[in-house]
Amino acid sequence: MDSIPVIDTHQHLWDLDLFQLPWLDLPGMDVLRNSFRMTDYREATRNCPIIKSVYMEVNVHPDLQRQEAQYVLALCEADDNPMSGAVIGGSPGESSFADYLDEFAGNPFVKGVRTILHDPDRPRGMCLTPQFKENIRLLGDLGLSFDLCMRPAEIQDAVELVDACPETRFIIDHCGNMSVQPDQQQDRAAWETGMQQMAQREHVMCKISGIIATATKGTWQPADLKQNIDFCLDTFGEDRVFFGGDWPVCTLTANFESWYRALLWIVQDRSETFQRKLFHDNAAAFYQLKS
Repeated sequence: MDSIPVIDTHQHLWDLDLFQLPWLDLPGMDVLRNSFRMTDYREATRNCPIIKSVYMEVNVHPDLQRQEAQYVLALCEADDNPMSGAVIGGSPGESSFADYLDEFAGNPFVKGVRTILHDPDRPRGMCLTPQFKENIRLLGDLGLSFDLCMRPAEIQDAVELVDACPETRFIIDHCGNMSVQPDQQQDRAAWETGMQQMAQREHVMCKISGIIATATKGTWQPADLKQNIDFCLDTFGEDRVFFGGDWPVCTLTANFESWYRALLWIVQDRSETFQRKLFHDNAAAFYQLKS
């Protein structure tokens, strides 16, 4: 199905000459301790039919969030690359969040905000404080979405947040971060229940991304990813899922093309309409990306 044009809804870039990414100091991140710029992305995706991309914030040092946003919005404005929108970083738990948003709220390329919820220093429940909920409701008032990137056993927290913010659209990143490793299944029941509850909320989308990073480098097969992906696709349905590359984080275990072709294999028996929605149509509509 290479004839289907692809919108990559989870495009990372970072320039270590400009930005600090504290999480790169964590164990196992050696392959990511380099700069990854737009030219590198174009090379990594050269054999894939990417026509547009949506930037995803990269958890820079909080003091650099404004500069990161300015950096990628300049790329969105240029016509020499596929970036057509951006989910910028932010700190909804802070009282200064509203003032921070003021600078970007009118920019048509700003599509939403994300703050990582699974970092070691970020406790369970941080997204349930009154301040956090108030600021996520503000995103809805501004027509912006919020990406949920959290531990699989904590999806229930997301249900509470979503219910408190009925006018805000949400995206669950990375299939809810459930590992495909057989010895890391202790959270599966909580993850499945949480994902099923989230799917009952019509203002929630599921991003089919990131899951490849939990596979075993060098020996993984597309079939290793199929159970988790099929669960997400079946639970959320064809109108509320879309594809994300998660490059270069995916290179912890696989290159972009391998991940893309693995997903093609997993969905090969689904209808062409389903596949078009997954790889293109749903993202184009959700992010209001012009043809």
